[in-house]
Amino acid sequence: MPGLPGAVAGAYVIPCNKARPSYVKIPSPCIDVCKFKNAGHCIGCGMTKKQRKKFKRLDGKKAKRRFLGALLTQQRVVGLKANWERAYRRRCRKKKVDCPLDRCLSPGDAAPSEP
Repeated sequence: MPGLPGAVAGAYVIPCNKARPSYVKIPSPCIDVCKFKNAGHCIGCGMTKKQRKKFKRLDGKKAKRRFLGALLTQQRVVGLKANWERAYRRRCRKKKVDCPLDRCLSPGDAAPSEP
């Protein structure tokens, strides 16, 4: 690798900084329960099958945070918020990513739209 002192050609260089990369994906709201018994909504996360597909196709963290904000609103109606939020935060910790729930309703974002 030219320009790096002491580098060996073909050697893999591990970066020194331990900051999280900016490309870390926002985890899906699905918490692996996937039983659609509650009027077409999953009893684990509250999403419909159509919403699951929509989340996978969303581009960008901002759009996904808006989706999560709308999902939180929907879950209050369905009655799943407390259990799902705890499970989703645990999932984020296991994946070692910041939980997007802390930022999905931040003042800088637009008002959430219905998922």
